[in-house]
Amino acid sequence: MHRWLPHPLITLALTLVWLLLVNSLTTGQIVLGLLLAWAIPLFTLRFWPETLHIRRPGLLLRFAVRVLADIVTANLTVARLILGRPEQLRPVFVEVPLLLKSDLAISLLANTISLTPGTVSSCLSANRDYLLVHTLDTADADALAATIKTRYEAPLQEIFESC
Repeated sequence: MHRWLPHPLITLALTLVWLLLVNSLTTGQIVLGLLLAWAIPLFTLRFWPETLHIRRPGLLLRFAVRVLADIVTANLTVARLILGRPEQLRPVFVEVPLLLKSDLAISLLANTISLTPGTVSSCLSANRDYLLVHTLDTADADALAATIKTRYEAPLQEIFESC
């Protein structure tokens, strides 16, 4: 089974993304979406550096909903900051210490931070001990690092790394 369907969750996600992109639920688009979503993971399998193991799929779904909600909230916050008094912004670089070891989990954390308006992942340390994050407006760098760790890193660690 694994040989013919190496990443079932990715296949499902790619199918859903395809259907959202084409904005159609016709039989032909569903079949084409399934075919592409099956073929892409199958033919790119040798390029994956590690096997994907999702240990808590329910938590992954809750994490995705949380990220989407945070993106909407951050968009509104950034708009308010920019349209309000941009001269009062307090941009800062913050070092966020990492407990994550998996390449995939670190990449998802960095991308989650960058997808959230007002923050961007700037650099991963050579020893992978911390992630450098730039933020548009922060009064307390330590509080921001703690928020990133509890809100994003801890769930990713449970989803991809916990035994």
